[in-house]
Amino acid sequence: MTAHAAPVMESLPRRRLGGLPIVAATPAEAASAVIQAAQSDSATGAAVHLVNAYSIALAQSDGVFRDSLSGDAYNFPDGKPLSWVTRLSKHRLWQVRGPQFFHDVMDQGRESRVRHFLLGGSEELLVRLQRNLEARHPGVVIAGAYSPPFRPMSPGEIIAQDELIRDARADIVWVGLGTPKQDLEVRRLATSLTVVACAVGAAFDFTAGTKREAPRWMTTLGVEWVFRLLSEPKRLWRRYLIGNFVFIAAVIRNR
Repeated sequence: MTAHAAPVMESLPRRRLGGLPIVAATPAEAASAVIQAAQSDSATGAAVHLVNAYSIALAQSDGVFRDSLSGDAYNFPDGKPLSWVTRLSKHRLWQVRGPQFFHDVMDQGRESRVRHFLLGGSEELLVRLQRNLEARHPGVVIAGAYSPPFRPMSPGEIIAQDELIRDARADIVWVGLGTPKQDLEVRRLATSLTVVACAVGAAFDFTAGTKREAPRWMTTLGVEWVFRLLSEPKRLWRRYLIGNFVFIAAVIRNR
């Protein structure tokens, strides 16, 4: 269940963007590195984050969130804008799109029987998510799942949740609690349980079929955010319309 990330993950080059360390890896390299880290025996874990323009924007004003993405965190660039602003640099950032990364690891981990734990969402969503994952990736090992309360958890509830993950002998814990909550939880899990913990955002909803993904052409052009904004304008307008300007300012200021 334990993971030693350093030899595998730290071999990938990093660069700073908007004040945060970002891993420069192709999608294939990212998936392979996470699988190898999950299978390596040691007493350390790995906190894996899928970072986009909103993440960098939020980190400018939220110190606790920024700390969760600093230090030994492994931040893969989930978002075309991160790739665009580094296109001409030595270590260009290739987009590691969260939903695809989620499926790549599920698919490639089948051969070595990687054990996955799903944390987040409602109980109904988790049932649909597990069913769809097993249909799409026959033989995938979903070792456990848990729907935590939407309110802050008590110390006793956190202990009980962690016991579920230990009992499942999870190699990778996938956390879908929304930003920034999921990123804080990933950091805690990697430290306290020494597992590879990955914050994957909307990948749970997309795979379970509770939210629609943007058409492929919008993803290719890097305007997936427009689709999501139009789908949930009341919830996301500030994230995209204001966050994008904060992201650009942060990149320029920290260049």
